[in-house]
Amino acid sequence: MTRLLLITTSYPEHNEGAAAAGTFVKDFAEELVRQGVAVEVVAPGLSPGWTVETGVEVRRFAVPRLPLSLLNLATPRDWFAIALTWTHGKRAVMSACEENLPNHILALWALPSGDWARRAARRCGLTYSVWALGSDIWSLGRIPVIRGILEGVLRTAQHRFADGYGLAEQVEAIAGCKCEFLPSSRNLPIKGGKLIRQQGPYRLTFLGRWHPNKGIDLLLDALGMLDEQTWVSIESLRIFGGGPLEIRIRQQAAKLVAAGKPIAVGGYLGKVEAAALLEGSDYLLLPSRIESIPVIFSDAMQARCPIVAMPVGDLPRLLSRYEVGELAEKITAQAFASAIKRILLRKPVEFSTGLEQAAHDFRLERTVSNFIKSIAGFTS
Repeated sequence: MTRLLLITTSYPEHNEGAAAAGTFVKDFAEELVRQGVAVEVVAPGLSPGWTVETGVEVRRFAVPRLPLSLLNLATPRDWFAIALTWTHGKRAVMSACEENLPNHILALWALPSGDWARRAARRCGLTYSVWALGSDIWSLGRIPVIRGILEGVLRTAQHRFADGYGLAEQVEAIAGCKCEFLPSSRNLPIKGGKLIRQQGPYRLTFLGRWHPNKGIDLLLDALGMLDEQTWVSIESLRIFGGGPLEIRIRQQAAKLVAAGKPIAVGGYLGKVEAAALLEGSDYLLLPSRIESIPVIFSDAMQARCPIVAMPVGDLPRLLSRYEVGELAEKITAQAFASAIKRILLRKPVEFSTGLEQAAHDFRLERTVSNFIKSIAGFTS
């Protein structure tokens, strides 16, 4: 049996809704086990420990706070937490390799996980692969010294993956080596049998981090631009998530509610609640300023929920290929408001064929199977 060490900086402990990409990583690890791979995960936690969760061995190393995605190299007060996280993570990965000698290491994502993987692989004579995330390239890749580390991690890996088509091309440009597209998706407990509505008013939803990159502020601005006739076509608009823009988002939403708009705001959701929300929605709103292919895209496809999206990353390509929603013309609140108006003039049933095909192509089982085939030469 292949033994895989999976290194990640996000793996849910309690609040899976706040774990961002970590919920996908958990599903990915569990699907690997279902397909016959022995998996040990090294991940951060508020305290160190070792557990077995759904057949996956999880080794936690202690970090000052979670989620790690909120740590910022440009913020001096975060430097101590970053240094401590780097040290503890590197030590935990080295221990896991020396104690269990896996057949292969998979780092999610390029930094810092990839650097830990490279160091451990070199010391223990192992091979490793890296799965790059957009933030690896768009943020860390712009910092001169860090970019040099990133280049080395990607170049010396035996295999490179990216969860976006354009992102894979960017990884290839940095590493000078081939990078394979591998979509990030998770298993939602979709009940199925969704009745796709033939007419409005429609139920709209936003589910994600309240962060500038995700464009939640643009969404609230866009909602303020909708005319009364458009609001007649909206039965409800539900906003769920959390993050650094929380105060602003709740204040803007409260003003719209006070003006009589059917808006509800809630916190992070687990998979069961997220699945129910999407199955009960007619359209999902994706106002991101920067994106590759977000996990919420495949979530929406599983729930047969068309989308309204900004023209960023691979979303224009996906909407053109599968015809699963409306694309804003620009990355502005006004353009997004116009896209919302356009989709409200359509019927969700019009997107059924594309939704079915996209849901099939982004199945987690398929992603895991393709990953296993890709690394077969390194694990035999």
